Amino acid sequence: QVQLVESGGGPVQAGGSLRLSCAASGRTFRNFVMGWFRQAPGKEREFVATINWSGGNTYYADSVKGRFTISRDIAKSAVDLQMNSLKPEDTAVYYCAADSQITRATMRGLVEYDYWGQGTQVTVSS
Repeated sequence: QVQLVESGGGPVQAGGSLRLSCAASGRTFRNFVMGWFRQAPGKEREFVATINWSGGNTYYADSVKGRFTISRDIAKSAVDLQMNSLKPEDTAVYYCAADSQITRATMRGLVEYDYWGQGTQVTVSS
């Protein structure tokens, strides 16, 4: 049974940094795309960043490009999201997700992912 467990969220002031981590278990993710998505109150869920588990290719939403970095630790079976220069508009519940289809659409977060974590809250105050 696949499990994705996020950690690392919390309150932070604008301009600060947080590092989210997603522990992935239950199967091998070698041919998966791992992603981070977020949902702010009253808004739809939106794509943040993805990484190809095998090749390490990454893709970012324009709103986070240059501030966020996604990475994976194969040995630990974890995917991290380093978030720098945080802004109040980054406030949201952040979700880790995994999908077995390595496609352009998947990398851009345009498909419904196979597996999802429970989410971790990030609150950025001004």
